[in-house]
Amino acid sequence: MKNIVILISGGGSNMAAIVRAAEQERWAARFNARVAAVISNKPDAAGLALARAAGIATAVVPHKDFASREDFDAALAQAIDAHAPSLVVLAGFMRILTPGFVTRYAGRLLNIHPSLLPAFPGLHTHQRAIEAGCKVAGLTVHQVTVELDHGPILAQAVVPVLPDDTAASLAERVLVHEHRVYPQAIAAWLVETK
Repeated sequence: MKNIVILISGGGSNMAAIVRAAEQERWAARFNARVAAVISNKPDAAGLALARAAGIATAVVPHKDFASREDFDAALAQAIDAHAPSLVVLAGFMRILTPGFVTRYAGRLLNIHPSLLPAFPGLHTHQRAIEAGCKVAGLTVHQVTVELDHGPILAQAVVPVLPDDTAASLAERVLVHEHRVYPQAIAAWLVETK
């Protein structure tokens, strides 16, 4: 069985979309894959309750408990490895990972970013797109590499920027597409690694 471990920091809406897709599309039967665990760096992350309600193992590795990024990443890797992951999925996980961590999961670490990479890596993507006068924005699913938001692109979706958009309204519309595209990209990854 290919175990998928999802990392979250907040509400877990992308995680929930992935869990729904795994169930509705029968990933266990089709790809011999399942969401094995959800891990958060924040004890109060609402997504943990959603995962528990779905019968998925959860864990918390609070980043504030560690003196360095390297120490946190080592503890996080230990929690992930307890589930023998074939794939590690970042779904709103708001931590920059160390090169050592990224290298450990090279080729099997995915992220979703709320812009059409390579445009607008990092934070505040929607506001930056609006300020730049972009006519379109969107999202990118990519493999994680040591360079922030620059890994190989697996999928993208384009969302128009409307004349009256705010960062919040654009983010809301992009998120709808994230919930569709991220599970599709994971399913495609599972097919390719069959």
